[in-house]
Amino acid sequence: MSEADRSTSEEPWPVRVVSQKIGAWIARLGWVWVDGQIAQISRRPGASTVFLTLRDPSADLSLTVTTNRDVLDAGAPELSEGARVVLHAKPEFYAARGTLSLRADEIRQVGLGELLARLEKLKKLLAAEGLFDRARKRRPPFLPGRIGLITGRASAAERDVLTNARRRWPAVEFRTVNVAVQGPSAVPDIVGALKVLDADPTVDVIIIARGGGGIEDLLPFSDEALCRAVFACRTPVVSAIGHETDTPLLDYVADVRASTPTDAAKRIVPDLAEEVRLIGQARSRLERAVRNLVDREQHRLDLLRSRPVLARPQVMVDQRATDVTALRDRAGRCLDHRLGAAGDDLRHTLARLRALSPAATLDRGYAIVQRGDGHVVRAASEVAKGDPLRVRLAEGELTATVDG
Repeated sequence: MSEADRSTSEEPWPVRVVSQKIGAWIARLGWVWVDGQIAQISRRPGASTVFLTLRDPSADLSLTVTTNRDVLDAGAPELSEGARVVLHAKPEFYAARGTLSLRADEIRQVGLGELLARLEKLKKLLAAEGLFDRARKRRPPFLPGRIGLITGRASAAERDVLTNARRRWPAVEFRTVNVAVQGPSAVPDIVGALKVLDADPTVDVIIIARGGGGIEDLLPFSDEALCRAVFACRTPVVSAIGHETDTPLLDYVADVRASTPTDAAKRIVPDLAEEVRLIGQARSRLERAVRNLVDREQHRLDLLRSRPVLARPQVMVDQRATDVTALRDRAGRCLDHRLGAAGDDLRHTLARLRALSPAATLDRGYAIVQRGDGHVVRAASEVAKGDPLRVRLAEGELTATVDG
């Protein structure tokens, strides 16, 4: 059966056939340029072949590279473990062992200028994607319950963070994860530790700390995979890498950038002595404010109490009583005056009435003669002989008859 027929049937392929096909596909790839970090160099005495382990700085992946000693000496004579290289190689698949390797015919150690150019290009890319945006940066809590610390084992950075943080706030808690902070395994270790601490609900803030070093030593903290992992964290991240002049890309992505590990401890943990002093000052200001308020209100009360209306409230009543008495006396005098005037008027009227009254005329000796029908006789011709008359005197009356 041919291979074409075998590929369309359900009959399984032997392992050798699968290996041969994989080798054929890989051989088609040809020569490629590969970028990576040297994890291991193996030079056997007297052998012309040098074995290198090339590691991807952003992933837990490595490949074996074989090259001639002359190629290595010509392109990178001072090559050491941890260096960044670019090599021209051809992928090879060893069917017998089922392994993939690279055969290099040219190796170039990446220089500082090229590294800086790559970092600048990556910086612009991440900035364009918004990883450096200040609007997304989160402020760490004032007093974190637990701090996650990612740093090298028994490093000066770890000692600085722990010592200064506990000096400022003795009760602070840490969860420390020790990782490689340089070399080919640094980025995977830091990213793994970051995921572990970010998944811990008791960790309120994460510090990534490392002491100073050269640009090559700090390369893991400018790695794209690490920057994206920090950007994806839900927990605030503090970058404390190197010294003040060191600015890896992690500083731009992190929520807080500390100039040194010691500065990170000062930024994350408040100073207990300073807080006690501030509380004392606040209490003093509060006491002074309350005392001033009480004094001011007491002064207002004293002013109110010193007013006559409150100092001698009966004065107002006495004054009103005096006013009432005066008004009552005035009303009495006015009433007496009016009654006296009315009495005089009445007497005058009575006098005039008496002067004009017929009774007064009768009192002077005059009499009023009336006929029987009550008509007052004013002339003799108004009566005839024999008419009865009625004569009214001042006191009593008489009856008479006309004789002539």
